[in-house]
Amino acid sequence: MELSTKKKLHALSLAEKIQVLELLDESKMSQSEVARRFQVSQPQISRICKNKEKLLADWCSGTANHERKRKRESKYSGIDEALLCWYHIARAKAWDVTGPMLLHKAKELADIMGQDFVPSIGWLVRWKRRNNVGFGARQVLVPLFPPEPPPPGLPSQAQPPLSLKDFSPEDVFGCAEVPLLYRAVPGRVFACDRLQVLLCANSRGTEKRRAFVGGLEAAPRCFFGVNSEALPASYHPDLAIPWSEWLAQFDQDMGQQGRRVALLLAAGVAEEWASLPGLHHVRLLPLSASSTTPSLPGSVVWAFKAHYRHRLLSKLAAMQSGGEGAAVAEARASITVLDALHMVAAAWAKVPPQLIWSSFVQEGLAPGETPPSLDKDTETSPVPSGLAQEEFSRFVDLEDEDPGPRVCKEEEAGTEDNGRKEDGFESLPTKADALRALCTLRRWLECNGASPELFEKFYDCEVEVERLCGL
Repeated sequence: MELSTKKKLHALSLAEKIQVLELLDESKMSQSEVARRFQVSQPQISRICKNKEKLLADWCSGTANHERKRKRESKYSGIDEALLCWYHIARAKAWDVTGPMLLHKAKELADIMGQDFVPSIGWLVRWKRRNNVGFGARQVLVPLFPPEPPPPGLPSQAQPPLSLKDFSPEDVFGCAEVPLLYRAVPGRVFACDRLQVLLCANSRGTEKRRAFVGGLEAAPRCFFGVNSEALPASYHPDLAIPWSEWLAQFDQDMGQQGRRVALLLAAGVAEEWASLPGLHHVRLLPLSASSTTPSLPGSVVWAFKAHYRHRLLSKLAAMQSGGEGAAVAEARASITVLDALHMVAAAWAKVPPQLIWSSFVQEGLAPGETPPSLDKDTETSPVPSGLAQEEFSRFVDLEDEDPGPRVCKEEEAGTEDNGRKEDGFESLPTKADALRALCTLRRWLECNGASPELFEKFYDCEVEVERLCGL
């Protein structure tokens, strides 16, 4: 068999190409002699000489990968360059730039440029290789834009205060602590039913933060066996909201998205946490000391509580008519903290973005814009059957009334029975239990004339449950 005599291609790295140029400049060696030394062809040395200026520019840029042998141009060179420019600015500001943050920014830049581009992990790896990002020790980058000198009369360390005008409406957030009697019914209110809910949303209503709930119980029995990541809302075993922990998580989330946002707070709260270390992406903007407006408009809070009360009454009515003939006291006592977390998440999701946006603008908590017009369904909160609007309004505002004694033996007994089975904890549902429950639910829907739309939602749930059972 005849052996191939074709020479194996030997590509030179950027560092070796620079050595070739130095040898040709500083010695009297010919291109052929340099080619033999580096074991490449003479035409390759000739191409290096022709690209001398470009190679030297890459070498001096400080961002090129010196060990890279070939520089293949990206199909999306404009996005490449824009992302590299943003990366330099981010590193100059000492941001902790992550892979997900780069992917998010690349997609954002592509949308701005009008290009149909979805960055992948593979594209990001190649981008980092092309631009020597993330290899070896982190480089100390010189800021591309020198900082502006402070205005006359201001100390060198002082910074002019920020205002709403410095942020887009999507990046202005408000929050409110909402006391909630989570299983109260008209005429039966107890202090031991109290939860403290922290709600936060941006002024456009397009982004709602996960609800944060503080409770009296350190480890509710209803949480037994529940994956904490599957909880519909964050739970803290204390009515006092841990602001430092919550703000740190908020800042981390915004940093991962490469955003800089403003959080409106009451003057006293903002002053208390303004010096909290580690807040790089969330700026606290205090409201006027004389202002009585909460940073999350009261109409938004009221809508959340109205949706929660409506869901609670619907749940209690279903339990009473479910064939067990449970009295109101027994039904409300069976409502657990876990049930409350699910209802909090559902009620918060029900608050429409249009209402949030309109409320922010009307309260003067968003950059000056004309409030969007609200339709009748958005403006009015649902009123359960059997209650007049005035009665329901009083029910929504139950927290303003004086609750009964803190010790509620009836409710504690109900919770114990709901969380225990005889002397031990109730056994956790198995995969077979879940599949049987699906069959029971489908049969019930079939026998009660469920709509096709409801069956479509059931099918989605069925597929997901079957997938989890197959893991």
